[in-house]
Amino acid sequence: MTGRRHTGPTLADATRGRLLLGGDYNPEQWPEEVWYEDVRLMKEAGVNSVTLGVFSWAKLEPRPGAREFGWLDTLMDLLHEHGVGVVLATPTSSPPPWMGRLHPETLPRDENGQVEWWGSRQHFSHSSAVYRRYAAAITEDLAARYGSHPALTLWHINNEYCTYDWGDEAATTFRDWLRRKYGTLDALNEAWGTAFWSQGYDGWHEILPPRRAHYMRNPTQVLDFKRFTSDMLLECYVMERDIVRRHTPHIPVTTNFMPLWVGQDAWRWAEEEDVVSVDLYPDPRDPLGAQHGALVQDMTRSQAGGGPWMLMEQAAGPVNWRGVNHPKPRGLNRLWSLQAVARGADAVCYFQWRQSRQGAEKFHSGMVSHAGERGRTFQEVKRLGADLAAIGAEVSGRPLTAEVAVLFDWNSWWAGAQDGRPSSEVDLPRVVRDWHRALWEAHLTTAFAHPEHDLSAYRLVVVPQLYLLTDTAIENLLAHVRGGGTLVCGFLTGVADEDDRVRPGGMDARLRELLGIRTLHEWWPLDPGEDVRCDGFRGTLWSEELEAADADEVIPYRGGELDGLPAVLRKGRAWYVSTLPEPAGLRALLTRIADGAGVRPVLDGLPDGVEAVRRGDVLFLLNHGRDEVTVEVPGTHRDLLTGTTVTGPLSLGRYGAAALTP
Repeated sequence: MTGRRHTGPTLADATRGRLLLGGDYNPEQWPEEVWYEDVRLMKEAGVNSVTLGVFSWAKLEPRPGAREFGWLDTLMDLLHEHGVGVVLATPTSSPPPWMGRLHPETLPRDENGQVEWWGSRQHFSHSSAVYRRYAAAITEDLAARYGSHPALTLWHINNEYCTYDWGDEAATTFRDWLRRKYGTLDALNEAWGTAFWSQGYDGWHEILPPRRAHYMRNPTQVLDFKRFTSDMLLECYVMERDIVRRHTPHIPVTTNFMPLWVGQDAWRWAEEEDVVSVDLYPDPRDPLGAQHGALVQDMTRSQAGGGPWMLMEQAAGPVNWRGVNHPKPRGLNRLWSLQAVARGADAVCYFQWRQSRQGAEKFHSGMVSHAGERGRTFQEVKRLGADLAAIGAEVSGRPLTAEVAVLFDWNSWWAGAQDGRPSSEVDLPRVVRDWHRALWEAHLTTAFAHPEHDLSAYRLVVVPQLYLLTDTAIENLLAHVRGGGTLVCGFLTGVADEDDRVRPGGMDARLRELLGIRTLHEWWPLDPGEDVRCDGFRGTLWSEELEAADADEVIPYRGGELDGLPAVLRKGRAWYVSTLPEPAGLRALLTRIADGAGVRPVLDGLPDGVEAVRRGDVLFLLNHGRDEVTVEVPGTHRDLLTGTTVTGPLSLGRYGAAALTP
């Protein structure tokens, strides 16, 4: 498995050497006279791309088989006349009420058997043949009508695929999926370990989705159901993608991921997209909001094969779904948008263009807020538009180079997040965030990779935690070290195979040999707030009772039950970290390991809170603090954002940014 290989149209076919600025445009919520005001403001702000039709199914098809395209014809023409390209969405994420009323089998059921009714969105069963038929029909007619329209630059399929279904039609489809995967019931019973608790199946008709049960459900059944759900949603996407591709093979196709969404194996999905896109909503009050943004951006860029990607949605101000929804302070929207560009985005878009006056998201911000064009939000969007125009030619299409890869796998997440584990406190995304934070604060440019991807381009491979590893993945890690690379594995890695079967010894023997571990005696999870002392740092969340074999270096636990036993081991270029060091300790450890692997920071001596990222020939400096800082920049540069020449120390004000070229 080498990673994403793409030969079709790309984001460059939509950007044409620019950076895109825009967002979801929902003109059906407004009278027609507002549309003309919208295009005036778009031009003023430098908006060159909008997404149409995401939730417009009932408007386009108000009754079965009807088609009302006149309003969309007007908008496509109007936007083209004003130089705004259209990302045209298929509206299939929100079926009209008539579909659920006439065809209740299209509605999903939860694990308790309760129907999820219309009146919100995403109320469709991915397995419903009726839903798929209607979705294909509306997609076919949209592609036929607008495929040759000059405004069309990109196709956007559905929206934030996130539907589960435990209903009867899904059960039938699940059985078909299992037949294809296992072939025989004997193979399924072996993989699922059904000898435990008298769960052996004698007929395919006996198998159900993992619905509500008296006690814990079969872990491998749950794991396969998550795999199945991701695959069924992907089938829905591919069905619509293939329809629009048939009409417009030259127009790229995307669908928007939610960051670290548990329901989609994004590595598999990215292989089916021309453009990888994501929605990103860090909390403006989170002191690590910028690091969360960087993590999602690094992961999305990596899913795109290292090339440009699309920030499909972000908030210009507050969202509406947190308990308390804080606005973005002055300058933060611009800073986080430039951060996305620095980390590979060639499109910066929002939900949404104009803030809604009605509906569930009327308090979710828009590029044009309730305050209108004089409001701070729109004025900041205008400034961002000028920034993107100033840097677009130097940045668009340019790559980033990373020598560090963080490994992440949805199958491992699905398997490791179930009931009956040693600690419910262990959450893979949290562990990954902590390790990525250490690398981010050390100013080490980071990529993400699947454990079976080609790792030869990376000096350092980091595995924060991969509970489930296939034999192929394990051999891949061994090959990386044999080839001269450095490997760091975190705790609870290599425990189970692809069927969630614990490997003999509690960790794969090949990994134990690689890492210098003779015996893993016991896992010692820690309670919330509990820690363990180690030489040089404190460990949190987890610890392990290990016996070293022929390790070249050991950092021991100090005190307590594990006193003197190894907390960290190194054998050659392979490291094992059996706890989660507190942030400063983890940063120091990874910095030391990276330095030994020949990986250097983007820029030395950066003040706290300043992020440095090099994209192509452009060095981005981003101040994530409210206080002015001074950055020592060697040589002479031109700041693309200001047009000024920079020699020596550079001052960055509150949420300030610079884009420097030699």
